[in-house]
Amino acid sequence: MASTYVKDPAAVPAAPKRPDTGAGRSRGRRVVDWLTAFGFTLPALVLFGVLVLAPILYALYVSLFNWGGFGAPSDYAGLDNYSRLLRDPVFLGDLWRGLLLVLFSVCAQLPFALAMAVLLNQKLRGRALYRTLFFAPYVLSEVITGVLFSMIFAPDDGLADKVLGAVGLDGLGGLWFADQDHVLPTLFLVMTWKYFGFHMMLYLAGLQGIPAELHEAARIDGASPWQRFRHITLPLLGPTIRISVFLSVIGAIQLFDLVWVITQGGPDHHSETMAVTMFQYGFKRFEIGYASAISIGMFLISLVFALVYQRSVLRRDTEGALTTMRASR
Repeated sequence: MASTYVKDPAAVPAAPKRPDTGAGRSRGRRVVDWLTAFGFTLPALVLFGVLVLAPILYALYVSLFNWGGFGAPSDYAGLDNYSRLLRDPVFLGDLWRGLLLVLFSVCAQLPFALAMAVLLNQKLRGRALYRTLFFAPYVLSEVITGVLFSMIFAPDDGLADKVLGAVGLDGLGGLWFADQDHVLPTLFLVMTWKYFGFHMMLYLAGLQGIPAELHEAARIDGASPWQRFRHITLPLLGPTIRISVFLSVIGAIQLFDLVWVITQGGPDHHSETMAVTMFQYGFKRFEIGYASAISIGMFLISLVFALVYQRSVLRRDTEGALTTMRASR
């Protein structure tokens, strides 16, 4: 009978352990990922630096000089141009008028665009045609819009005065853009006609993303149309509304071309915006240093608003997007 010889496990030499390369491989993969991402984003970063950062830094540099735009800046003024901003009644008036345009846009233009979006989201005959007609003004350039409404609201001979006279409302006609009390409301009417179609299309896209089953279930439970709108449509449309408000406010702060074509800031600065004032000082009076200070002021106002708005209003939307991206990996 053969005997079985079993070696003592302790006597068997242990095989040499291989070095654990998992951590090194993971670190190397992260480096490769970072380099790949940097390579893809480098062209965008270069364009952003050349077209955005460089002009901002140059405007900041020029704003420290009293410079007319010819030759190199040499008359150093320090912060005099910025202190002048705080004493300039025209610039302070621009801030007030910009605030009014923001309030008009948020409180009148956007609710009107939302109402039209809700209406055109229903099953109406010819709704595609209505959507096209309401969005068409946004496609027109600001120059065409400005020239068109300059003729429509021309005193006495304009279409607006003729229509009001035809229906017996001659007293409502007037100087429109030439009157200090009427120029800003008239300008806002033009802005609403021009831009509400863009916000309407945003809201329509958001409305079509709301599941119809939610409204159907609420209708079966006895919810009225207002209750369905209040408790279903508005909450689910919240991210779209918040983005729309952000775009509207930034657009009102930086409004230039429409105002310049129609009124050039008149009469007596009553329709002037910060961008128009900057253009007047920079390219009409050749005070490039002061105009650069105005541009930096506009930039800071827009930047502060964007940061505060993103931090306080858009925070839930961005956090949800980041959470979704992380979960999908």
